[in-house]
Amino acid sequence: MRTAQKRIITTFATFVALAGILATANCGAARPVKYYTLNPAPTPEPSASFESNAPLPVTILVGRIAASHLYLDNAIVYSTGGVELGTYENHRWAEVPTEMIESMLTESLRATGKFRSVGRVGSRARGDYIVRGHLYSLEEVDSPSLAARFSLELELFQPKTGAVVWSQSYNHDEPVGQKTVRAVAEALRQNVVAGIDALTNSLDGYLSSHSTR
Repeated sequence: MRTAQKRIITTFATFVALAGILATANCGAARPVKYYTLNPAPTPEPSASFESNAPLPVTILVGRIAASHLYLDNAIVYSTGGVELGTYENHRWAEVPTEMIESMLTESLRATGKFRSVGRVGSRARGDYIVRGHLYSLEEVDSPSLAARFSLELELFQPKTGAVVWSQSYNHDEPVGQKTVRAVAEALRQNVVAGIDALTNSLDGYLSSHSTR
């Protein structure tokens, strides 16, 4: 009886030890998650109003950027060609891409100093115009060559008339020099910055020619 008990205890102890070894091995094999940002050095937000020096008496509110559910999560998206898309489990954005783009667009419009006020939808401010858009692509593309693809469409909605008075799209594949996720993230950041600058300039041009000073 004692021999049988010893065998049971020894077997149980061996099982526990093996389980501990496997758990330790699995923990050691876990890869750390790396995070990236589209806007690493945001400029300090100025006051909401530029009334003293803005040539255009226009109040702009930045609304929601719509997107596929893939871009409403923080995983970095890649495409291997055709219709297949995937995500990196261990490489993620520091924030949801659409939210980063909304913030960058707000900063870009404020930085022009061309408008009386630039804010966000949901604040107490009432806008003459609302900028809203759709993010179609923010991903690594592997075929025919490695590139960082960014595609964004913006439109300018005028609440007073209920009409969309301006719209513009930006679509560009930025070449990636190294086959690393870090290099892809940096190329995506450069592409987003260039795209938002181009769209901001186009919007500024429209309002400059259609607003009464």
